[in-house]
Amino acid sequence: MKALGLVASVFGLLALRQPLLVILLAAAACVHLFWGRGNLEDIIEDMWVGLDKEVILSIPLFILCGAVMTRGSIAQRLIRILSALTKPLPGGLAVATILSCAVFAAISGSSIVTMLAIGTVMYPAMRQAGYDNKFSLGAIMSGGTLGIIIPPSIPMIIYGLVTETSVTDLFAAGFGPGLLLTIALSAYSVWFNWWMPTFAFNVHDFWDAFKDGIWAALMPVILLGGIYSGYFTATEAAAVALAYALAIEIFVHKELRAGDFYNVVLETSKLGGSLFPLIAVALSLNIILTEHRAPQSLVEFMQGYISSPVMFMVLVNILLLIVGCLMTTGEAILVLAPLLAPLAESYGCNKVLFGLIMILNLEIGYLTPPVGLNLIVAMGAFKQNFGLLCQAAVPFILIMLFCLAIVIWQPWIAMYLVTGKF
Repeated sequence: MKALGLVASVFGLLALRQPLLVILLAAAACVHLFWGRGNLEDIIEDMWVGLDKEVILSIPLFILCGAVMTRGSIAQRLIRILSALTKPLPGGLAVATILSCAVFAAISGSSIVTMLAIGTVMYPAMRQAGYDNKFSLGAIMSGGTLGIIIPPSIPMIIYGLVTETSVTDLFAAGFGPGLLLTIALSAYSVWFNWWMPTFAFNVHDFWDAFKDGIWAALMPVILLGGIYSGYFTATEAAAVALAYALAIEIFVHKELRAGDFYNVVLETSKLGGSLFPLIAVALSLNIILTEHRAPQSLVEFMQGYISSPVMFMVLVNILLLIVGCLMTTGEAILVLAPLLAPLAESYGCNKVLFGLIMILNLEIGYLTPPVGLNLIVAMGAFKQNFGLLCQAAVPFILIMLFCLAIVIWQPWIAMYLVTGKF
């Protein structure tokens, strides 16, 4: 009866379209009342314990770093280098868009920031060069999703927090799938635009672009080199990225003034103000559920009905694809990861690998209605009809589903940098 009361409360609040924060608070209160000591003050104590982790500091630092780079000129300089490099390819500008998203994602950690930083420059350029409108929109929106799979990634940090998984291992595991997606999207861009005119590679133009953007190009090298070499933790990497971005934009590019930085910090604070209460309540709920062995009970229940790891993986991927259509990535990870990760482990799937599979599924959710964030943001940023954006995303969603299937079939793609084994 207690479990039924909890489920009824959650579904009742969902039916009333209450915010996720309210739903999580209600769930945490029910768990404390029904299974805990009945003391609601324990929620606050658990929230404090949950937030008392160094890696949490990396989230606002990465968000602030992405905002600084969007306000400055790092994105434009990276685009210029990659555009000069891809000129000889059919659809070279489209390939440059995908590659620019991949490189920028290796700095910002955010899908929305990546899409806006690259898309606001490349969408007008692609349209002016004669690229198909639907293709241009689809390429920019799908390229933006690379922001959550190519490390550093804010959803990876959140997953590591709620499942107690090494964030450094998650970052290492994200490199292979991120590279696979980048290659697949670039290959499709070449194939779709095979008829587009090509231009001879101009060493002089490339060298000018490289000299102009050398400091921007060094940023992902320093950041990823530090993470993969073990020299930086996730939090230290975020601090280094922010310090480097500020130094470059203020003293080298001279694109950022004190007043601009104040506005950037203000915008980041608003975003953090909406994100951190969710994380705190989710971690509080996670602590009480773990104390009362809820994940273990779920494992025992599921194993009584599903004995095949293959069947489990099929069902969980279907669930995550559906959830990705209805919830944002952060919300889905906060709610589902603490329950699904132990369940996946019981079927022989490493928590790091499952984290990548979960994020790949939810990454596709950025392009699927009704809650596809990249669709919603693109609708405002590029002044396009929502239905048109959904149509534009379809071929790219199919490519991403294909890449997801490959990663599940060949897990070494994600795990090689973590385990060193094929």
